[in-house]
Amino acid sequence: MPETTPPRRPAVCVHDETLLDEVLRLAAAAGAEPTRAADPVDLRARWREAPLVVLDEPAAAACVAAALPRRAEVVVVASGSPPPELSAAAALLGAERLFSLPADENALISALADAAEAPASAVGRVLAVIGGRGGAGASVFAAAVALAAVDAGDNAMLVDCDPMAGGIDLVLGAEEQPGLRWPDLRLKAGRVPVSSLHSSLPGRTKGGARLTLLSGAREGDGPAPDAVAAIVEAGRRAGETVICDVPRTPGPSARAALDRADLTVVITPAEVRATAAAKRVAAYLAAQGVPAALVVRNPTPTRLSPTDIAAVVGLPLLTTYRHDPSLPNTLDQGTLRLRPRTSLARAATTVLHALTAPSTRTGHAC
Repeated sequence: MPETTPPRRPAVCVHDETLLDEVLRLAAAAGAEPTRAADPVDLRARWREAPLVVLDEPAAAACVAAALPRRAEVVVVASGSPPPELSAAAALLGAERLFSLPADENALISALADAAEAPASAVGRVLAVIGGRGGAGASVFAAAVALAAVDAGDNAMLVDCDPMAGGIDLVLGAEEQPGLRWPDLRLKAGRVPVSSLHSSLPGRTKGGARLTLLSGAREGDGPAPDAVAAIVEAGRRAGETVICDVPRTPGPSARAALDRADLTVVITPAEVRATAAAKRVAAYLAAQGVPAALVVRNPTPTRLSPTDIAAVVGLPLLTTYRHDPSLPNTLDQGTLRLRPRTSLARAATTVLHALTAPSTRTGHAC
């Protein structure tokens, strides 16, 4: 979603003043600005729309007495160990989490930050792009989908999951942009606020939308699996379109992206040998339970049609696009842009629409 979308505010109804001070302190640490409700009457107006409701034991009991309906994303906090009766009140309200402070401070910070970052009406989607053979153009296509998302007014995150590819920042001419790359991150697991990624990673903006880029580098380590998972989930929580450029021989880090992808597209040139290679990639994805579709890059030097290729590979054909002879020079100059009405732009948009409605697995030629 565009960065102009106003943040959602958790609702806090905590009667214990000392505990309230702790909750507000943790909310500030999470970058969340909650709304405060003095009692269930005040809370009722916020009950359905708040992304998260935080209660203590007296407030939970009062909400039960006031017959507030069950809802998702209710948490109950207590000082020390929660008493048994707190669990009963929490269950009646639909709460699934009980936080004991100070022991569960970090968990509550994460819950508050997640609630503050979640857009009001968006579900983050994750796309994995993998080449059917080496040099198929997967990195370029991944970048094209990211640019298409930003052109549509959505925030996007382009994640380089190939440690041996030299850095996807080169595809976008962003290698000189300041910001962290994978070797600079000391991230292993856990929650990552998307706001910190926006401030620390390279990117570009168009209107109110931002493309955030997490690239490999020309030297240094690639990403760890837990780090990939944390980054992808951060983008998803924030309602962003996350595009992962995945190597065609996936290691543990690439599999972390594939496991979280709502859709995986296999890019293959319309060639006999590329088709044979793409068939092996498709078989691997099927064995891993990864939903995938095929994108064919034309023109073909053979008589194979895109539908023939899809039948051999064993994946539904999502779309095709034509190879641009000027692309190598464009990439060398670092001037890749998604020009409207080009074959690549139309194919990227088709994949973007399929990602939004992942049950759609048929496409058309561009």
